[in-house]
Amino acid sequence: MPPPPWGYPLNAVVGHGAIRTALLLLAVDPGLGGVVIAGRRGTAKSVMARGIRELLPPIRAIRSSCCNADPSDPTDWDDATAARRAAARRALPSQLVAAPFVQVPLGVTEDRLLGSVDVVRSIRAGAPVFQPGLLAQAHRGVLYVDEINLLEPAIAHLIFNVLADGTNRVEREGISFRHPCRPRLIATYNPAEGELRPHWIDRFAIVLSADEPLALPDRVEATGRALQYGDSPQLFRDRFAPGLEQLRQRVARARSSLAAVRLQAGQVAYLVEEAIRAAVEGHRADLFALRVARAHAALAGRKLVGAEDLRRAVELVIAPRAALPQPAPEPVPPPPPTPPPEAEPPPEQPPEAEETAAAEEPPPLAEPGALPEEFLFSPEGVVLDPALLAFAQGIHRRHGKAGGRGVVRSQDRGRYVKSMLPRGPIQRVAIDATLRAAAPHQKARRRGLGRQRRRRLLLTEDDIRVKLLERKAGALVIFVVDASGSMALNRMQAAKGAVLQLLAEAYRHRDQIALIVFRGEQARVLLPPSRSITAASRRLERLPCGGGSPLAHGLALAVRLGMNARRAKDIGEVVIVLITDGKANVPLARSLGQTAADLAPPPPELGEAPGARAGAIREELLPIAAAIAALKMRLVVIDTESHHLSSGLARQLAERANGVYACLPQATPQGIAAMTRGALHPE
Repeated sequence: MPPPPWGYPLNAVVGHGAIRTALLLLAVDPGLGGVVIAGRRGTAKSVMARGIRELLPPIRAIRSSCCNADPSDPTDWDDATAARRAAARRALPSQLVAAPFVQVPLGVTEDRLLGSVDVVRSIRAGAPVFQPGLLAQAHRGVLYVDEINLLEPAIAHLIFNVLADGTNRVEREGISFRHPCRPRLIATYNPAEGELRPHWIDRFAIVLSADEPLALPDRVEATGRALQYGDSPQLFRDRFAPGLEQLRQRVARARSSLAAVRLQAGQVAYLVEEAIRAAVEGHRADLFALRVARAHAALAGRKLVGAEDLRRAVELVIAPRAALPQPAPEPVPPPPPTPPPEAEPPPEQPPEAEETAAAEEPPPLAEPGALPEEFLFSPEGVVLDPALLAFAQGIHRRHGKAGGRGVVRSQDRGRYVKSMLPRGPIQRVAIDATLRAAAPHQKARRRGLGRQRRRRLLLTEDDIRVKLLERKAGALVIFVVDASGSMALNRMQAAKGAVLQLLAEAYRHRDQIALIVFRGEQARVLLPPSRSITAASRRLERLPCGGGSPLAHGLALAVRLGMNARRAKDIGEVVIVLITDGKANVPLARSLGQTAADLAPPPPELGEAPGARAGAIREELLPIAAAIAALKMRLVVIDTESHHLSSGLARQLAERANGVYACLPQATPQGIAAMTRGALHPE
């Protein structure tokens, strides 16, 4: 029974040889633990991930089984199938079906993933009835997660825990049910849209990057194939059908011979030593490398694991996990581009002939216990092979600091993540959770109702569940810059450079930047919260300087700006970066114009006001700093005055706000930006 046709054929993808090999290995050995593909938009990640379903042979499953139960393995049946078999006392009917391919949506709920109560069947039966989830449907097939870095962490942990155990146990809402769950896991994500957690990556056997640059002829060929597929998908698939059938046969033969492939003790020791040399954490890399070597040998039609299989295991499993030394060696120049073919290939040799020819070649022989001639990692952890160095560095480059600063949960707007008992006014009722809570009690509630039994559903106040919504949240960085004094121009230029530098990264982090300048008698918002570099550059062209130092008004304005942003925008945290020399000489009352006495002109000398005025200003600044800590905002104080001239006010403000203090007499945009990043990413 050949599988039905789907989408773009895997053998039609140009380039990405390592990723295609990894998918073939995953099709051969379901126990590899999965493949994750990182890459920018438009790099064929999803195309290749979906292409694996045509390589999987059909499976025989028991009819009406929630998890495609294998009729030949009764020990691996779900509870319902085992109960049916015990009641029937005869073999259950089975059928040949295509291997399932299940995609997990980003907004999936825990009930949809694991399984829950079937409301309709529970009402009819008067007892809780299990409704299978996505994990049950994916058993013996493929579980695909697109944009896994944007998946809810709790959902990702559930997936990894179930796959690690191989069994999904559902104990909730009056249900106790167990079913096997061992699909092949494939995940893709774009590093520019968020970082993938390291302990998630460690769960996958193979981690690859799709950002491999293509030579000009290959890129032209890839574009031409995409256009041909868009014009006539069926004709395009017919063109690559022979090569795809050859790959399918290779996978089927490898699956049948995988159990007979063995590794020698010396080969196991070689892979373990390579992992030790690469300073790989844990033992998952060792186990995954052994399975990759066996699957690679089976895919090549060999009964014995050879040196090439071991090398491929190091490239696919150990190299991406290696702790590469810094600085890295000199980059290897790229190979020269492949010259274009002199003539068009004849009709009997289509572009997929390479895969077909490779499948028809007799499998090469391997010597028993063959090992590579040398290690690929030195004892110090340095990559010895230049090609492997480029491969490993490409994998490590894909990780970056990206994604939001957190999430905001509420009941007004966002993505529905879970249900909960109502607390306060009910805004959005979770219909699914409410019905599941009421379903097991319908039979008991209808007793003694007489004619009211005709009502199909009986609800009580205890059944009501509401939706908990979640939305991404960024950070608001408010720069509060002292524009008074002779050194104000230097501070303003440094702050402007830091603002523009952080705005360049704001889109990835969903952050917003604001700038408040205080001089003369008042502070004002020079740049409202924004992520636009163009708007920031336009507003920061003219930077006023000189006059008094109303530090209290600047901090108070920053606190009010942060509170308003929390209420009106998706802001998870507020960071106030104060750049000053610590010489405040304008009280808050003068800035607010409260009394006539405070409207007297400021002292002629720029600096801290003498006597009682200095103490009064200090006493009104410290409570503002304490309020910043109470409102759970972060304060970063950058003192631009030298140590021996500093009044100590800047340090006191940082201590009172539980913030960060740094003395940078020669403040630079890079230094200010680095301090701000440290506040956003505390160790």
